[in-house]
Amino acid sequence: MHKLLRRWKRHRPDVLYIATEGPLGLSALRAARRLGISVVSGFHTNFQQYSSQYGLGLLTRMLTHYLRWFHNRSTLTLVPSVSQRLELERRHFERLALLSRGVDSQLFHPSKRLNALREHWGLGEDDIAVIHVGRLAHEKNLGLLKRSFDALKSTFPQRNLKLIVVGDGPLRMALEKELPEAVFCGSQRGEALASHYASGDVFLFPSMTETFGNVVLEALASGLGVVAYDLAAAGQHIRHGYNGVLAMPGDEAAFCEAARWLLEQDETLRCVRLNARQHASRQGWGAIIEQFEGQLRGACAQEQVLPDAALLP
Repeated sequence: MHKLLRRWKRHRPDVLYIATEGPLGLSALRAARRLGISVVSGFHTNFQQYSSQYGLGLLTRMLTHYLRWFHNRSTLTLVPSVSQRLELERRHFERLALLSRGVDSQLFHPSKRLNALREHWGLGEDDIAVIHVGRLAHEKNLGLLKRSFDALKSTFPQRNLKLIVVGDGPLRMALEKELPEAVFCGSQRGEALASHYASGDVFLFPSMTETFGNVVLEALASGLGVVAYDLAAAGQHIRHGYNGVLAMPGDEAAFCEAARWLLEQDETLRCVRLNARQHASRQGWGAIIEQFEGQLRGACAQEQVLPDAALLP
């Protein structure tokens, strides 16, 4: 903190944006409060939900207490989704504002579809690639990924469906044993990631712990039929039955049924995919950056100096 104090006394910022609640973020918050510099913080990761997923109840309560203490000492806390804002308000977080996310709709584009990649997966033009992109970890609810894909296979035995898993994480080895017929592609980035998205047909996203879920917008921009819970990015950007399908959070039967509905008629899936792309193509970063700039400028006018004793959780 002392280095930040010295630096900011020489070159005082108008406003700070803190994107992490860890040691560096805490030092920045304390220094800014000491100097009366306004702070805008961002809530990016559901640490408290992740710890709950791993059965660490006491740690969950401690994390929630600390995160609330941290963000309530910001001039403003930015959250990426309406559902996240409601959840934090329920936990008594204060001064919350929405700052959504955008997508690079030129990078993530249906034109990046590669027949050669689909052939490598063992799929022809009329076959269905059911794809999942994300970190392979316990909090991502990946057991439902297997159950929903199995439901599709049993409902449509006449169709050639293949599960494509893009990403890496601690559950990869276990998933490879549970899903021996699935294709595991590992982590992909840039153009390669865009091609993997666009070469799919249906996107399964069973997670319930996202603050936003960038992969949902990337899948929509790539023209996929997205199946997700009515939360975060999916809740904001998907109109059920129009540009994707939604299930009530935690209703696994509804999630599986939504996935089945997409594949009942080829025309249904085709229309949903077209609408998905059309919607995502309007979700660029320009307007969001302007909104972010306005939120920073608005915070500049609010300054407060507290004694150091008030800066400890």
